[in-house]
Amino acid sequence: MLKPNVRLSTVQANTHAKAIYFMITSTFLFGIMNVLVKMLQRIPSYELVLFRSLVMLLVSGFLLYRSRIFPFGRSHRWVMIGRGVSGSIALLIFFFSIQHLPLATAVTIGYLSPIFTIIFATVLLNENMNWRQWIFFAVSFTGIIFINGFEKNEHTDLLMLGILGAAFSGLAYNALRKTANHVPALVMVFYLPLCTIPIVTPFCVNNWVMPIGREWMLIIAMGLVTQVAQIYMTKAYQMEKAGTIANYAYLGVVFALGLAISFLENDLIWLPSSE
Repeated sequence: MLKPNVRLSTVQANTHAKAIYFMITSTFLFGIMNVLVKMLQRIPSYELVLFRSLVMLLVSGFLLYRSRIFPFGRSHRWVMIGRGVSGSIALLIFFFSIQHLPLATAVTIGYLSPIFTIIFATVLLNENMNWRQWIFFAVSFTGIIFINGFEKNEHTDLLMLGILGAAFSGLAYNALRKTANHVPALVMVFYLPLCTIPIVTPFCVNNWVMPIGREWMLIIAMGLVTQVAQIYMTKAYQMEKAGTIANYAYLGVVFALGLAISFLENDLIWLPSSE
């Protein structure tokens, strides 16, 4: 018969492994989402954010109804709203950076978000970080710079805006961790499009571009893939420390190169996942 501490250790190991699996899977799915975004270049980025949010809202609402989960309870309501708002701002800033900064620069700044996740987890959630993890992040981010490059840019204000977006992503990920064992992952996912739609709609009203033909299929696919990726990522952050899970976001570089070579032969510089 296993001793209690042995059983506990086994459970913790299984939870850790499952959280890593969820994070790696979500990272790969976000890579597919980025392929679809690249294939929809005729549609403005903020409009894609709106379409993505609409699909996610409908799917999440349907799944909540099927599961008989009421999403508007009082438990951690403000944390969920904060996650939705911070994630929405991060997403808008990221797409804005892609349009107005050199692509390599925007990509490199986007990969600052795991570092902000660690910093906020230490301050807000009192999660301890050891020196090995900080070295890992330094090496990982240095590798991102070598892979993507960092083009010289005179627009310091845009660079600072991109860093601000990465910081908002870090806040959003910590909100996911804050709700561990309290809020179902599907409810957290539901609050993201619920907050994003009213924020992004004003950007779309005066600059609407109607999708045509296969663009509708790509938009729906983008929303569905994002839905699954968000659920998996949310579960990962709720099951394991933010500092541990954030490390695996850098696997997106590996997935990015493979997907770019397979589907985007003329555009090998990649977009990281953002919310």
